[in-house]
Amino acid sequence: MNQLEQSLTGLIEKDPTIVNENANKDSNTFSTMRDLTAGIVSKSYALNYLLPKHIAEAHQNGDIHFHDLDYHPFQPLTNCCLIDAKSMLKNGFEIGNANVTSPKSIQTASAQLVQIIANVSSSQYGGCTVDRVDELLSEYAQYNERHHREIAQVYVKDEQIETYVEQQVTKDINDAIESLEYEINTLYTSNGQTPFVTLGFGLGTDTLSRKIQQAILKTRIKGLGKDRVTAIFPKLVFSIKDGINLKKEDPNYDIKQLALECSTKRMYPDILNYDKIVELLGDFKAPMGCRSFLPSWRNEQGEFENNGRCNLGVVTLNLPRIALESKGDMTTFWKIFYNKMSLMHDALVYRIERLKEATVNNAPILYKSGAFKNKLDDHEDVMALFKNKRATISMGYIGLYETATVFYGPNWEHNDEAKAFTIEILKEMQRLQKQWTNQYDIWFSIYSTPSESLTDRFCRLDQERFGDIQDITSKGYYQNSFHYDVRKDITPFEKLDFEKDYPYYASGGFIHYCEYPKLNHNIKALEAVWDYAYDKVGYLGTNIPIDHCYECGFDGDFKSTPHGYQCPQCGNDNPETVDVVKRTCGYLGNPVQRPVIEGRHKEMCARVKHMKES
Repeated sequence: MNQLEQSLTGLIEKDPTIVNENANKDSNTFSTMRDLTAGIVSKSYALNYLLPKHIAEAHQNGDIHFHDLDYHPFQPLTNCCLIDAKSMLKNGFEIGNANVTSPKSIQTASAQLVQIIANVSSSQYGGCTVDRVDELLSEYAQYNERHHREIAQVYVKDEQIETYVEQQVTKDINDAIESLEYEINTLYTSNGQTPFVTLGFGLGTDTLSRKIQQAILKTRIKGLGKDRVTAIFPKLVFSIKDGINLKKEDPNYDIKQLALECSTKRMYPDILNYDKIVELLGDFKAPMGCRSFLPSWRNEQGEFENNGRCNLGVVTLNLPRIALESKGDMTTFWKIFYNKMSLMHDALVYRIERLKEATVNNAPILYKSGAFKNKLDDHEDVMALFKNKRATISMGYIGLYETATVFYGPNWEHNDEAKAFTIEILKEMQRLQKQWTNQYDIWFSIYSTPSESLTDRFCRLDQERFGDIQDITSKGYYQNSFHYDVRKDITPFEKLDFEKDYPYYASGGFIHYCEYPKLNHNIKALEAVWDYAYDKVGYLGTNIPIDHCYECGFDGDFKSTPHGYQCPQCGNDNPETVDVVKRTCGYLGNPVQRPVIEGRHKEMCARVKHMKES
């Protein structure tokens, strides 16, 4: 049986390494199974007929990982993006046979936004973001405000007009945002999954933007459906800025308090610290989906431009393998490192070359309708939107913890020489990044990979090659990017102090997490961490136990078992009567409905154990 037949058989037989490779896909549905089937065929064809032989071999043996082989290069698809929703709503756009005009209410604007999100998600394989959505939608809420005031001036007493208008506009906003939440969670894209979409918000200070921020947070706190389950998407990213919402005297401090409440109950929102993001990236913007960030870029008018830009794909380097192959010899390590980086170079350049074959009509929503900002004619070259360093392509890495462990032992985090070694790795990647960026006119960015199934895959392959090595392959998983060893008991403040140095060299993709026990009655504890993080890290996520059992009413942290998750109070493990939500790398997932594969399960168990002991 050849590899293609084995993979298809594994899909039919529900091999977890195949059906659960993407935590955002429910492999029980026909649409997802169809997408997974097509993905297996696409991946097989790419490895056997499209990728250069040395790149295909490097991917298969685990030296590098060519991400999203089930989509690219079989089709010249792009990865993730910041949608230029502002221009699309303002100027109108086309989807299919429909010519959509600019909306005249917040309800219509939010409905159009969902259609844009669905179509963009179906035209690429990565996440998408609508940034500063509160300020975006406030413009269309003004139509509602004017409409209700016109009615009130005819039918409402003068002294009650403002109260009436305020009540009606608030209701319209709340209804529009709740509808947005439900529609996103009930959508399936052509990829067989809910759109992986992020909403950035929090900087608007006008009355309507404030109402939209409050509606986003209150809707998420409320939950979905009669059981009020935690919504997985959209991913919420709340921006914090000194002078707007950081301190008690700031005008939107009350919304920060609502964001804190929401995070303790629903794990989202993550937060973006405005000043640190500007320091790291050159200007402010939200990530594209999970953690991929764009560097600052100015258009021909000299203005910063972010919406309408995108990422062209990721290739990740297996750093622990290089360390293991070096057998602890530093000179050998660097020799192997540069050799493997040449593989990454060739793989990324191949991605670029394949994208040159895309045409405008391959993805009209991106290239013709304005999602990528500039509308191209049928004959124009799509590379015009990527060149001049407008788009990024990502140099990923995994396992700095295990890499340093080979040379300095498993408790190296407080060893200055060991940490300097891990930063030197990123500095060398950065040196090559700058060289390749200038050579190809596309921004090569260093990406702290959200490894997902890769935490398992690389470790499993290395375990087969090198055997069980204590604190490296014996764990059954590799540590994501630069993160502190999840097995160790440290405070959130110590974790942030350790990790804060890495995004300076890996600003193309990063996120920090802190683990907490249940904090519903101690929101100030979470605020203390958020405030501490403000001038230290740009992007911070909250990992907190929010599992719920509908049999006994338990709220908190479910017990991790080899087969999934179990209510610690009544023993219930029925997926139909529990709501288990865990963070999988960069976003939330329901591991009871879509079980994590072994390596990710072990990493989650380690995180949960650490939370309980903290």
